[in-house]
Amino acid sequence: MKEYNIMLNGIDKVKSFVTMINGFNVQADLHSGSYAIDAQSILGIFTLNLTRPLTLKLRSIYPEKDLLEFESKLNNYIV
Repeated sequence: MKEYNIMLNGIDKVKSFVTMINGFNVQADLHSGSYAIDAQSILGIFTLNLTRPLTLKLRSIYPEKDLLEFESKLNNYIV
């Protein structure tokens, strides 16, 4: 499992993040305090406190060779 601290502090950033993550075959959760939601759920993301960094927990990605491409696109959101 890999973890990343990301910031989604605006509607456009949330929309672009969901579009990006849905382009990969991943299993990932976003955590904010004691809350955890599916990272591919735009409605779920809007239930979180977006004024603070979130923790993205990547449980798996298929195929694993896509991890480098995923991480390069994720750099737009990492804090």
